[in-house]
Amino acid sequence: MQNNSLNKKAKSWSGRFSEPVAELVKKYTASVSFDKRLAEVDIQGSLAHAKMLNAQGIISSADIRAIEKGLKEILAEINADKFEWLLDLEDVHLNIEKRLTDKIGDAGKRLHTGRSRNDQVATDVRLWLRGVSDEVLLGITKLQTSILDLAEQHFDTIMPGFTHLQVAQPVTLGHHLMAYYEMLKRDAERFADSRKRINRLPLGAAALAGTSYPINREMVAKTLGFDAVCENSLDAVSDRDFAIEFTAAASVLMMHLSRFSEELILWMSPRFAFIDIADRFTTGSSIMPQKKNPDVPELVRGKTGRVYGNLTALLTLMKGQPLAYNKDNQEDKEPLFDTADTLLVTLAIYADMLRGITVNIENMRKAALEGFATATDLADYLVKKGLPFRDAHEVVALAVKFAAKKGCDLADLSLIDLQKFSKLIAQDVYQVLTLEGSVASRNHLGGTAPAQVKKSIQRARKFISK
Repeated sequence: MQNNSLNKKAKSWSGRFSEPVAELVKKYTASVSFDKRLAEVDIQGSLAHAKMLNAQGIISSADIRAIEKGLKEILAEINADKFEWLLDLEDVHLNIEKRLTDKIGDAGKRLHTGRSRNDQVATDVRLWLRGVSDEVLLGITKLQTSILDLAEQHFDTIMPGFTHLQVAQPVTLGHHLMAYYEMLKRDAERFADSRKRINRLPLGAAALAGTSYPINREMVAKTLGFDAVCENSLDAVSDRDFAIEFTAAASVLMMHLSRFSEELILWMSPRFAFIDIADRFTTGSSIMPQKKNPDVPELVRGKTGRVYGNLTALLTLMKGQPLAYNKDNQEDKEPLFDTADTLLVTLAIYADMLRGITVNIENMRKAALEGFATATDLADYLVKKGLPFRDAHEVVALAVKFAAKKGCDLADLSLIDLQKFSKLIAQDVYQVLTLEGSVASRNHLGGTAPAQVKKSIQRARKFISK
């Protein structure tokens, strides 16, 4: 080869080879079609790197001025969609470097001093994912706010609580919704914690062994807002734990939203008729004119599997790799990008959808009257009268069996009928057999009493406003 300069037909490493890369191989190995979304952070990282090189006396002041001007112009071209992305240049890094060299000459070639594409891409992905993590945390807060708003409207709306999808005990809708607030609170903790490990600088590790140039990694870390540097060069370029951890946290969050979606789908069914979802989040049927399908929660449920698949892909990608960097790692971006895109849009649409939910309070109450939801309250009543719990459990089981044969609820049995099962039962039993009495009796931290639900909402609002 005549020279090692970057041009449309040559690679940055072309001097080593005696024939050009096959066209099919170019297409197979190129990543520019998807990694060009890293362009802004790539330029951000290059500016910090160039600033450090100049401060260390590795490049001249004239070089740094030319590099800064050139990179800012390139960013403007990219933002204006006027940048020509070339497949021959393989990835986002070489495309930007080639354009910079075309603009400013040899100064553009000196930008890559003391670094490799290996530590460069690791830095870019971390910078990008740090920003995405902040967006996710904001999205979680917005969704939590929608949950709190709906819970506050229905802090005392009685509905059946379920185990095994069978009516268990009365709860309030506000209390039920606050369970999802708690799940999202844990999700936020996971993303905030994973962000700490994302926010470490690989740049300076170069290809795998560091560099002989007198670089200042701490300066670059400070410029880019990293909390620390990756302390082993081999690990710095080959680590993708941070991407896996982000995708794992995303998988848990999507699992939570899938559970929520399953309930919204059930609740919207005429068999439950607990809620109605606003028309803008639903679709009709091409053949059945009466249908109103909960497509958004159904798709959330479906997209959860997509995010799980991305996590499996990343784990599988890394499991067989020896140190240090391998081309396999090019495959980390599409699953990670897809996870971030899916998660962010899901959080946004869910927060909006909850604001469009109408609750059928009467149907929820009717459902709570089915399935002997206050049976446990009757058992607790007998325990407070002095009967051992296991004996009380048996008494109530017999009373439920009797009421089921009569086709009525426990609260509809006469005092005489109830006293057939225990002489400890008195007129005051009806206070605990009502739905309101049942939920109000759980008046402790974490309980479903309306007063406690109000307090939990207040604590939550205070927490997310910090």
